[in-house]
Amino acid sequence: MSPRVAVVTGAARGIGAAVVGRLAHEGWRVVAVDVCADLPEAGYPLGTREQLAALAAAWPGAVLDVVADVRDAGALSAAVALAEREFGGLDAAVAAAAVIAGGRPLWESGDDEWEALFGIGVRGVANLARAGVPALLRRPRPRSGRFVALASAAAHRGLWRLAGYGAAKHAVVGLVRGLAADLRDTGITATAVSPGSTRTGMLDASAALYGLTDVEEFARHQPVGRLLRPEEVAAAVCWLCGEESSALTGTVVHADGGFTA
Repeated sequence: MSPRVAVVTGAARGIGAAVVGRLAHEGWRVVAVDVCADLPEAGYPLGTREQLAALAAAWPGAVLDVVADVRDAGALSAAVALAEREFGGLDAAVAAAAVIAGGRPLWESGDDEWEALFGIGVRGVANLARAGVPALLRRPRPRSGRFVALASAAAHRGLWRLAGYGAAKHAVVGLVRGLAADLRDTGITATAVSPGSTRTGMLDASAALYGLTDVEEFARHQPVGRLLRPEEVAAAVCWLCGEESSALTGTVVHADGGFTA
């Protein structure tokens, strides 16, 4: 049987990189996408070209690296076309690209902050769906295509001075639910994963927004009593990408260490 194929955005580091690594380890072929540049709207360092290249080099022949901004619909269409051309099709699309911004009350937030949160974290998800779902539908029936988006525990609970981020992640959940309805009876599912505080560069940025010197402060808000590892969240994402997750669509898996319990 031919290997299953995925496109993963936000792949240079953090949860996205962990998803790529786990899928590749499980025999998938993956197109790993990341902007690989610091964006003024984000205000903190993002993943680098070197990180994305190293990820692909760790899985020669199984992972192709593509530098692209998820706000560029044409670039994501090209990444999907690459997956179909080089690997023969598409079986899963994982939208992991996002940024965090905030640290002040909603009424003091500016348009740049909202453009970053919604442009990357919501429109980027929609762009991947627009590019990826037609490719998923090109697989012959019976299909087992998967669309998985990274939401956040912030989508389900209000967090101090992160109203914009919570709104963007809530929008991701709504998008996934609507997409699942659109995919009715196609064999393709749409789900979201909402992580809790996970040891990533984004969590470092979150700590900076709150003026914290130690990210471990976030651990006390999770019943597991610790920060999560990217690989733990990736395990949930990759299971949803697999054929055994066929009963789940239009729903959220809370890989949050119990934060929203």
